[in-house]
Amino acid sequence: MAALSPARRAAHALVCTLLGLLGAGPALTQATLDGRPPLVIAHRGASGYLPEHTLAAYRLAIEMGADFIEPDLVATADGHLVARHEPMLSGTTDVAERPEFADRRRARQVDGREVTDWFAADFTLAEIRTLRAWQALAERDQSQNGLHPVPTLREVIELAKAESARTGRTVGIYPETKHPSWHVQLGLALEDRLLAALAEAGWTQRSSPVMIQSFEVANLRYLRARIGVRLVQLLAGTGVDRQGNVLLAPPFAQPYDFVLAGDGRGYRDLMSKAGLAEIATYADGIGPWKPLILASAQVDRDGDGRPDDLNGDARIDERDRVLRPPSSLVADAHAAGLFVHAWTFRSESWRLAADYAGDPLAEYRTFYALGVDGVFSDFPDHAVKAR
Repeated sequence: MAALSPARRAAHALVCTLLGLLGAGPALTQATLDGRPPLVIAHRGASGYLPEHTLAAYRLAIEMGADFIEPDLVATADGHLVARHEPMLSGTTDVAERPEFADRRRARQVDGREVTDWFAADFTLAEIRTLRAWQALAERDQSQNGLHPVPTLREVIELAKAESARTGRTVGIYPETKHPSWHVQLGLALEDRLLAALAEAGWTQRSSPVMIQSFEVANLRYLRARIGVRLVQLLAGTGVDRQGNVLLAPPFAQPYDFVLAGDGRGYRDLMSKAGLAEIATYADGIGPWKPLILASAQVDRDGDGRPDDLNGDARIDERDRVLRPPSSLVADAHAAGLFVHAWTFRSESWRLAADYAGDPLAEYRTFYALGVDGVFSDFPDHAVKAR
């Protein structure tokens, strides 16, 4: 066997330590649910490199080897589904720079919170088409801002089909229904529009290259009764405390349809063995925030009550946190027959726990070794390389 590089030796050692904490024995990796390699899902496209949710970002992700591209879906005023991370447009487009739309800025209640912004639901598709996408994160390359339009769901489907034919491998789509209850309240329900687009594409079976995800439950149940494609229950968290405990606080502690229905259960309940068994009645997998699988904690070795600056750069970020033992979520989900697709993996060094020594591939390998069935990545080339 060829000698391992220093980076791979470090990742190997970390994986073995974590698996030992799990009681998993000496094996380097734990199996995925179906025994196949984990999927690489391009999170909003190759969004680490290009403005998210653009055909260019999706195309680049496919070139990098992604198995699925992820269009988050919101509705326009005239009922078209377009790819945006949120119905609010100012964070990812040039709408705030467009004087002709200045009067569209308004306050709306979104899942119980008042938000002031420009909303896709107040624009026709023709108007949305005049906007141009921006890179959402200031620390990333801004050179492509203003060059790419907002695509429709149908355009994303057409791209996936064309690239599948060109590359000779199947490229799937992984749409998320964004704020589904909110869209229902506006008379712009997403589900039937999505079903129509998938029927038009001929993608209605479990074997179709489609997975649909949602943070809510009722709309997944609705879809389960009407289409055979795979469905995924997303699981959220609001933060991780100094000790490495995942926080679940309103308004993100529970699916918003539970809030509307007066159901007191939250995501923590859905992650229990009973909750996972219930999810298995209407979905095929779960999409947990990655700290729900493997969280990190700050360190206070000198006991002064403040987190230690482990790398000595005079700031406290993920590089100053160390990994805690993994949770049982992957094993529990697999026991319930559910696959696990974790989110979101990003390669900037300041987003990586100290254990990874600045190497994003080490993080992927660690999660792969823990048996995750797929990862949502802003940098799909890194996820593919680590697989």
